[in-house]
Amino acid sequence: MSTKIIALGLILFLSFTSLTFGALQVGFYKGKCGFRDVESIVAGVVADAVENDGTLVAALLRLQFHDCFVSGCDASLLLDGSDSEKLAPPNLSVRGYDLIDDVKLAVESVCPGVVSCADIIAMATRDAVHLAGGARYSVETGRRDGFKPAKNVDLPGPSISVPDSIEAFSKRNLTTTDMVYLLGGHTVGVSQCLFFKDRLYNYKNTGRPDPTIDPWFLNNLRDQCPEDSNDNNVVFLDQTSMSSFVVDKSFHKQIWQRRGILEIDQQLALHPSTKDLVTKVAFGFDFASKFGDAMIKMGRFRVLTGSDGEIRRTCEAVNSAWL
Repeated sequence: MSTKIIALGLILFLSFTSLTFGALQVGFYKGKCGFRDVESIVAGVVADAVENDGTLVAALLRLQFHDCFVSGCDASLLLDGSDSEKLAPPNLSVRGYDLIDDVKLAVESVCPGVVSCADIIAMATRDAVHLAGGARYSVETGRRDGFKPAKNVDLPGPSISVPDSIEAFSKRNLTTTDMVYLLGGHTVGVSQCLFFKDRLYNYKNTGRPDPTIDPWFLNNLRDQCPEDSNDNNVVFLDQTSMSSFVVDKSFHKQIWQRRGILEIDQQLALHPSTKDLVTKVAFGFDFASKFGDAMIKMGRFRVLTGSDGEIRRTCEAVNSAWL
């Protein structure tokens, strides 16, 4: 598995320094760190990390999704402790914490107590997406960090139905269109065989594979996940040649061809509520910009701003832990 990212395809650079949404603002940190550019510091640390490990693109996308979808984009996922969200089953395989810590150290070294961990998650993820060929969308900043982890970690699973997924996204103020684009983040994702092996051999206890899977693709997946193999084997969610580390629309083309790996991914291309959207994305030219728009919108969910929350000294502990 290559760990070198080469930015491919059309790179869209979006820069709107005066845009605001509520208390969030593009360019919030401008002038707040002397002559230093906070976003450039973040981008430099992320670039070094992604150059050494291309899988961090998917890791950061997943980390931001798991943080925002639970109690809002407040970096509560980063908190350590016996009640940490990190210990919830859906989060046990989340990665990217060390990179967020490295970015935090870098910004704290030049302007301590200014940049929130919640904003670092959003900026670092954007930069990783850009390095992987996606748009460099304009991240709104000004978030503050939460004081405690969520008590209930409720995240959509890989076998969720399309209607239930639409409902879950709607509760986070995201539309069905947003959902279709955001799940396109799977274009750089991976999955253990455990989460879809039933589709290959015993779908819904029928003793047969999922009939919606393309027969050629079924054989390909069975080679990667033999029936008697370790369920921890890992496969790319985007099986398109040379595209598994690139943020592009190839994932949508793949599920349109009935070559989805996770059940929710394949059902997106088949369900009446989403199939036309999948076709539009697969054969359109706006994936990069619309994916960025959806990421921006997700990043607005239940944010803490103004005097709410705090700017943590370190991302894994609230400031009162230092007293």
